[in-house]
Amino acid sequence: MEKIRLQKYLSQAWICSRRKAEEYISEWLIKVNWEIAQIWQSVVPWVDKIELLEKAIKIQEEMVYYKLNKPRGIVTTCAQNWEKNIIDIVDIKQRVFPIWRLDKDTTWLILLTNDGRLANFLMHPRYKHEKEYIVEVFWSITDDALEKMRNWLFILWSYTKKAIVNRISSWKFSIIITEWRNRQIRRMVEKVWFRVKKLKRIRIENIKLWNLESWEYIKLTNNELKDLFKKLWLRKEI
Repeated sequence: MEKIRLQKYLSQAWICSRRKAEEYISEWLIKVNWEIAQIWQSVVPWVDKIELLEKAIKIQEEMVYYKLNKPRGIVTTCAQNWEKNIIDIVDIKQRVFPIWRLDKDTTWLILLTNDGRLANFLMHPRYKHEKEYIVEVFWSITDDALEKMRNWLFILWSYTKKAIVNRISSWKFSIIITEWRNRQIRRMVEKVWFRVKKLKRIRIENIKLWNLESWEYIKLTNNELKDLFKKLWLRKEI
């Protein structure tokens, strides 16, 4: 089997960046086949035993990435309880989990993966990932209310960040936010004295819902993954 540099192995195992791997090796924290690793060392994946602080490190053979149009009434959790959860409605052989856990009354684009590092990046507030929603309210919404949502609103003990809000019709608008708080869109709409009738997320960063039907899920395309990882890597050194 082909050898790869130890730093690359640690990066592909989603342990750390290559630069950070060099620090770990220099600090004698990495072992290869029970011996202290060297900065120049190469390894054979799935043959050599690599350890960080006495814990074995393995490259996962297959990372999977899906997008799902979550129907109403489904909770976004893997927990097994009396409610039907998001894992119950998909047939994926790998053990995946949803990125973000949000309320069951919303329909939305949601990502399913077994890639914990991607999930951490997307959920971390530091990186300000864009999420776009279509919102329908119960009565005609005013321009003043839309303007207030574009700017700061005080909810959950602090001010929201600025949002991009565009009217679609008298009762419907789109909103793009770069943060996540519990039931944030609904709380913002209630703050300007309206109430959400329907809420649908249609985009996470470059990943769009397109014409995916309710309950339907498909793998992300190579182009979607390439663009997504490019956005993430630009925001964090790998």
